[in-house]
Amino acid sequence: MLTVRAARADDREAIWAILEPVIRAGDTYTLPRQMSRDEALAYWNANGHEVFVAEEDGRVIGTYFLRANQAGGGSHVANCGYITASDWRGKGVARAMCGHSLERAKSRGFRAMQFNFVVSSNERAVRLWKSLGFEIVGRLREAFLDPSGDYRDAYIMYRLCECCRAKKREEVSEAAVSQSRQGISRKMLGWITF
Repeated sequence: MLTVRAARADDREAIWAILEPVIRAGDTYTLPRQMSRDEALAYWNANGHEVFVAEEDGRVIGTYFLRANQAGGGSHVANCGYITASDWRGKGVARAMCGHSLERAKSRGFRAMQFNFVVSSNERAVRLWKSLGFEIVGRLREAFLDPSGDYRDAYIMYRLCECCRAKKREEVSEAAVSQSRQGISRKMLGWITF
């Protein structure tokens, strides 16, 4: 059974085994392809990152970190990075980790989540994030140089938390009702002639 839990110190080797192939491939993350084990683990476990692992029958098969996207006035927006073990891709691990991260972000008081740099050629990830309610809110033209030498676009993807989405729907509904009432009032005033 797939579970997601907080990472422990003894998960470091398993996390490195997941990170290394992705870093070496260089086609989804903006990390140096020659990054060492220690540098990669320091990046993944950086100050302010809350790290989790996905586990199936005691084997770590995915990992993600959760952090504030920005400091100060942007600290209410979360940011995450996710990586699934290569032999577990397409089996729901990233979906489970993202679902977990959205719940964890909500419990920590974040109001939204933003992915700053989703490489457009990472079509599986783009489809998954869209299916989980993320929208492409920005396109960075030719911002990513892939290992083949091609420049790819990168997307900024964003999603409000459920409580904020519900509040936004209420505000839109209230605004529509208010506009409708104003329209009726104007029509009624138009019928009155002096």
